[in-house]
Amino acid sequence: MPAAPDLTIERVDTRILDVPLIRPHGFATMTATAQPILLVSVHLAGGVVGYGEGVVPGGPWWGGESVETMKVIVDRYLAPVMVGREVSDLAGILVDFGKVVANDRFAKASCDVAMHDAWARALGIPVRDLLGGAARDSIEVTWALGVLPLEKAVPEIEERIAEFGHRSFKLKMGSGDPTVDTGRIVQLAGELDGRVGLRIDVNARWDRMTALRHLPALAEAGIELFEQPTPADDLATLREITRRTGVPVMADESVCSPSDALAVVREEAADVIALKTTKLGGLRESVKTAAVAEAAGLACHGATSLEGPFGTAASLHFACATPAVNFGSELFGPMLLKESYTTTDLVYADGRVTLPEGPGLGLEPDAAAVSRFTRD
Repeated sequence: MPAAPDLTIERVDTRILDVPLIRPHGFATMTATAQPILLVSVHLAGGVVGYGEGVVPGGPWWGGESVETMKVIVDRYLAPVMVGREVSDLAGILVDFGKVVANDRFAKASCDVAMHDAWARALGIPVRDLLGGAARDSIEVTWALGVLPLEKAVPEIEERIAEFGHRSFKLKMGSGDPTVDTGRIVQLAGELDGRVGLRIDVNARWDRMTALRHLPALAEAGIELFEQPTPADDLATLREITRRTGVPVMADESVCSPSDALAVVREEAADVIALKTTKLGGLRESVKTAAVAEAAGLACHGATSLEGPFGTAASLHFACATPAVNFGSELFGPMLLKESYTTTDLVYADGRVTLPEGPGLGLEPDAAAVSRFTRD
């Protein structure tokens, strides 16, 4: 019989990448022209290396972390917990993370994914098999436009339809005057005349009165989903919007843990849960959160923090191994990058992204590109 692979974690390396975007991407509070990514590599004694990414959507305004803080947390506090232990002790390692670092879920997620990748590679199996095996081999992808004026949004939508077959598009709101913002979206919906699905994301920036004043006009225009229009901790208002507007509401900022999902369920505050493997602390916590939503009959959406290829592949393995992720995905992060830093790319076609084959996450780093994007 062949010798069992040595699963001992020998070292953990981190580096910050700054990867240019194909165009500026607007959030509710800022506009990004490049995506900072913490690339984490977990090296096993047997020579196998696994990769994970620490990524926040648009910077620390979203969840309080940044690539800079994540690097310190991983290097000084999480790596010492991992080194010297077998990667198959992943569940115990994650428990011990909580003994040395509170919260910091994005940093923990980068290590969780890198350990899953290393463990699966060492066993010669895909990450999805560590999560129970594939329930599907691809998933629908919504393309996010960010905050774009009509004259830029329409051509980009037409281009994405023609080239990649996208059928669903998300627009950011919350950065400008709500009346102007709403008028922009209503005009865009009229221009497209129902040819594609449109949804909006306010990134929790509207108060109750603003939401109740403007969401009805968006509902009348045919917007198919309202993502987190009001603050994360105000579940009462989120419930009121869910009941009054007649449009499905998705909780994103409100759900950063399984217990958060349970609170949304108890308050009947949303119809859909946005599952970001990054904000939830990794793949294991994402599985738990999906189970809570599924038990309550809520839909789940495979959301993104604009991860690069490794982080997106991890979310894709999770989404394809989790039947509860039944409301499509937004796993388009690599498509927004001007260049890749893997030797092969995820495959996007017909409005979907396909699960990669091969051991681990199914991707290999392009060493030259990684070096080129590495921050000094």
